Amino acid sequence: MIPLLFAFAVSVAVTLLLVRSSKMHARHSGDHDFGKPQGLHAVAVPRIGGVGIVLGLVAGAGGIAASMDRSAGMFTLTLLACVAPAFAAGIVQDFTEALTPRGRLVATGLSAVLAFFAMDAGIRDTAIPGLDWVVSFTAGSVLVTVVAVAGIANAINIIDGLNGLASMCVVLMLAAIAYVGYQVDDPLIGSLALVGIGAVLGFFLWNFPAGLIFLGDGGAYLLGFFVAETSILLLVRNEEVSPLFPLLVCIYPVFETLFSIYRRSFLRAMPPSMPDGIHLHSLVYRRVMRWAVGSHSAKALTRRNSMTSPVLWALCMASILPAVLFWSNTSALMLFLLLFGLSYVALYWRIVRFRSPRLLRILGSRPMPLDAGDNPKT
Repeated sequence: MIPLLFAFAVSVAVTLLLVRSSKMHARHSGDHDFGKPQGLHAVAVPRIGGVGIVLGLVAGAGGIAASMDRSAGMFTLTLLACVAPAFAAGIVQDFTEALTPRGRLVATGLSAVLAFFAMDAGIRDTAIPGLDWVVSFTAGSVLVTVVAVAGIANAINIIDGLNGLASMCVVLMLAAIAYVGYQVDDPLIGSLALVGIGAVLGFFLWNFPAGLIFLGDGGAYLLGFFVAETSILLLVRNEEVSPLFPLLVCIYPVFETLFSIYRRSFLRAMPPSMPDGIHLHSLVYRRVMRWAVGSHSAKALTRRNSMTSPVLWALCMASILPAVLFWSNTSALMLFLLLFGLSYVALYWRIVRFRSPRLLRILGSRPMPLDAGDNPKT
């Protein structure tokens, strides 16, 4: 627990400092674009939450060194050094909005290549016929690893649209990785995942429910890379873990990304990188959480935003629970991957056609009390 506490303490303190000093850097760090299709906030909020998280991770490396040994701490710091290109690209985007999605993906791919050669963090077993042959070659392994890491990093960025959504999903994913790490007697991977949990919770405290600071691209790509690489290292170091375990753990954001590419490219004839406002979390926010419909006050919209996230946490848990239960059973994991995909598509089409499941309608119609200063008609 020492690494987790180190990471949490530094992350929560740095993030608080960023929140309290937001007026000083709001011109550069604030998200002022309220008109973008995927935006669900009403006031300018700093989008540099990744700064507190990365410093929390560095502190966690010190905690690992203190509780285990120096080599374990250096292992963590090496991983954080590899993430530098991806994190830097995200932070530059947060401050300047000058980088294209392709540029950020290239930077994340570079980070994956660094981890591949510096830490032997490569995918060499997929449990998928044909793809296993590809990853048996070094070049094929590098290619598949880069696609997987960049894909998961981009997937975390895509679901980062509601207060606490992406960060809590990452906490749940890392908790699953930590559990399996300790199950296979790999305390280093378990501690690495716990460090990530501590760093993310330090941010989460200020992000949910009030939305005082956002992850931003820097934070989202950092966390996506961290989850992906921790998963790969778990597989590399422990052959008894099924290659499909990490995929089922991360399937919610991954499937959201793949479905978005399909939806934009084939149904709407749009470029896959073009942002829109009809991701699943956006639809739940706009069509299920009806108690705040018509209210445009900042406080009411923030409440509605935050009350939407637990619905998606439940969806994330729907894949993580079977992944934890069947982490070594490839056949069972494959079955649950199929069930998740079918369930996601069915849920999406029901909501998009205004036929939300009854349970979601009940949750979404439950009114939330407004403060005296809130005016639903403003």
